[in-house]
Amino acid sequence: MRDYTIREATAADVDGARVVMLDTVYRDFATGYVPRWHADIIDPVSFYLAPPRHTLLVAVDERDGTVAATAALDARGPAHPPNPRWLAERFPSGETAQLRRVYVRPEHRRRGLARELVAGLLEFARADGGYRSVYLHTYPHSPGAMGLWRALGKVLCDEREDVPGGGTGVVHFEIPFA
Repeated sequence: MRDYTIREATAADVDGARVVMLDTVYRDFATGYVPRWHADIIDPVSFYLAPPRHTLLVAVDERDGTVAATAALDARGPAHPPNPRWLAERFPSGETAQLRRVYVRPEHRRRGLARELVAGLLEFARADGGYRSVYLHTYPHSPGAMGLWRALGKVLCDEREDVPGGGTGVVHFEIPFA
């Protein structure tokens, strides 16, 4: 098994992190880059490195120095629309740590990287002191996502079952962090 370094991303990591994120939205989600959903992927410095209450973590493969995985956190709660109104009200911006971009390159999966990255994000949220809850949403077809998030948190809303017409098909989770 390879050795990895989990750390806060630096400006030198941005290009590698962006590649992991873009590859994921094209390969695993089949959406490609959609500006209104993925602006943070193109400009992770403004979204995650610059704001003091946000962060981007990376797992770096020590063998070759490449970014193998990413995970981000910001203080933006889920927006309505497209998310159900009650979710936006339950997880207000400023008080909610939203986990985002927890992506692992396929050749690095099944090594615990996502779990380690999430642990780092939760530690960041605890240290901040201003977050009351941790929220995320995922696509059920994303490889490994449902198993990880079910092990770490609680399903609040599965749009495929809980929203008329299936909503956007995402599953919303709350992750305990106290």
